[in-house]
Amino acid sequence: MPDGFPAPAELAPLARRMLVDAVRIARWAGELGEVDKRGELLPEDARAAGRALAMTVGAAAKAWGQALLVGLVEARDGGAGPGWRLHAWEHDDEAVVRGWSALFDAWTLLAPVPPAALRGVFAVLAGQAVDQAPQLLSFLHLVAGPVADSELLELLRRGLDERRVGGNGGAGLSPVPHAASAVSAVRGTCREPQIDTPAAPSDVAAVLDWMLDGLAAVGAVVRRNDAAELSPLGHWAVRAKLEEICTVAQTAAGHIEQSAFELLNACADYSPGPARAEFRAWVAARPADRAVAELLDAAQGDDALVRGLAFEALRVAGSTAEQAVRAAVDEPVLRPYALLWLAEQSDEGVSPADVLGAEDAAWLWVDTAAAVLDHGETELLVGHVEGASAGDPVRLFARARQSGHPRAASVLTAVSGVHPDPGVARAARRSAFSVHTGGA
Repeated sequence: MPDGFPAPAELAPLARRMLVDAVRIARWAGELGEVDKRGELLPEDARAAGRALAMTVGAAAKAWGQALLVGLVEARDGGAGPGWRLHAWEHDDEAVVRGWSALFDAWTLLAPVPPAALRGVFAVLAGQAVDQAPQLLSFLHLVAGPVADSELLELLRRGLDERRVGGNGGAGLSPVPHAASAVSAVRGTCREPQIDTPAAPSDVAAVLDWMLDGLAAVGAVVRRNDAAELSPLGHWAVRAKLEEICTVAQTAAGHIEQSAFELLNACADYSPGPARAEFRAWVAARPADRAVAELLDAAQGDDALVRGLAFEALRVAGSTAEQAVRAAVDEPVLRPYALLWLAEQSDEGVSPADVLGAEDAAWLWVDTAAAVLDHGETELLVGHVEGASAGDPVRLFARARQSGHPRAASVLTAVSGVHPDPGVARAARRSAFSVHTGGA
């Protein structure tokens, strides 16, 4: 950690300079009284702001987005108005730096869009590379000086390769959906891997450029002469994140006193690594049989995402949970998850398709789709269909409607509303109607 680390009073002027346009447009909105009922900057408002503040329309839209992220503007029922942070902006250095950190957290939203030719591979690699960003930032923080792009490129490449080798396991290639992959899709952390060979160096380089440009856009990184280094604000942000991690570790992972249901809900937005750390601490803090019983009880609720997360936590519990999970096979709501869990514990290398029959696979598909529907973006349902249909969505929908899952109709209806293929959408709609009318 760099010596002589700047205090908020020293960093606040940097954040204020970076967000000067966001402050200006927030004050403009306050004088106007109302911008848009949803807090958005409509085109006519952007043009009005540009005229009033001598900005281009694009600059006004960018400043408005920053103002919302930082809390300088708050959306309200009647429109958008100045947020509390705007009132504290001139006299509260801590509030200024903390406000900038919200911009830092949203760097992926501000990263420049890559060239169109790279978007196909880029969409996969970028999602995987975001998980490697903390490693790159920590490395830059420890070096406390310029690091050649080539060195960062090698660090990113190694991280992506380790993730590819250690995280795929072939599950993404199976036509039967794995519960954990659906949970990951809901979180938006890492969708099912679609690259099974090392990425081309040019693609990894493009992703690194995107990452560094995004971090530079929020003022965390400075790029010059084919090298990058953290800005003072960037060092502060990384150190703050490390301190948060240390605090969590020192307080026994933060969730150990909560119920199983509260733990699982709290971890719904965590990436897999931190979630496993929380599960491990929670299980270790109570007798194993009690921990397993609480997790299985939580899994029997109506929330499909909680169900999937409960079995992720049971993976942490390991063999101590085996007897209880075997008994859970007799519970219809838990059966597919329990069968997959037992297969993984057996170390026999069987695939989900070998473990689940057609009925269990269909029930699990509907259940994980319900998790997407309740907690994710409905557009993810398109990938959920393609990943399980093996080129025959009509057959998948027929099995789904016959699965007996209480959410089958709502899932199929949602698929019919978002699938871009009209034929697939019609098939989903017909199956949903059959569920409602009791058709075979």
